[in-house]
Amino acid sequence: MAEPARRILLGLGAMAMTAPLAAAEPTAFDFRMDSIDGGPLDLAGFRGRPMLIVNTASFCGFTPQYAGLQKLHDRFAPRGLVVLGVPSNDFNQESADARTIKHFCEANYSVTFPMTTPARVRGAQAAPLFAFLAAHGGGPPRWNFHKYLVARDGRRVQGFPTATEPDAPALIRAVETVLAAPTAA
Repeated sequence: MAEPARRILLGLGAMAMTAPLAAAEPTAFDFRMDSIDGGPLDLAGFRGRPMLIVNTASFCGFTPQYAGLQKLHDRFAPRGLVVLGVPSNDFNQESADARTIKHFCEANYSVTFPMTTPARVRGAQAAPLFAFLAAHGGGPPRWNFHKYLVARDGRRVQGFPTATEPDAPALIRAVETVLAAPTAA
């Protein structure tokens, strides 16, 4: 091989070795929120577990869905489901104070599933997790208590509108399906 051609090939090889690898597509487990209990809530701790992520509000006509979400949590958490409540005032029906929200949820609905501090769930200022969910799960929430069911792989997301109650047969079937799927390696 001629010397100039050999140099070009060696140069290309060196470039290939030093070129950055393409970043892996993010999953729902790559995000962090602030826990309503204080401190960070790193979703990586739920890796391999299906999640039902719901934007919640305390002063909404759909607020009684907290009771159904707690029942889902009680029924399916032993099998791995994580119900995650994300309070939001995007629709002007939530307190800005995390302690008030936590007290309301515990006192009125005996909520024990994890919750975050209030966050934006739609628009340009949506929390990065909700931007991801909207992109993968059929769009942003149109109202409070929109539900996103995230598969064990953290990539597949199915959205359920507000009117889908936590005990709706379609939602229960979808939860059963993601629970039955093998755990990601």
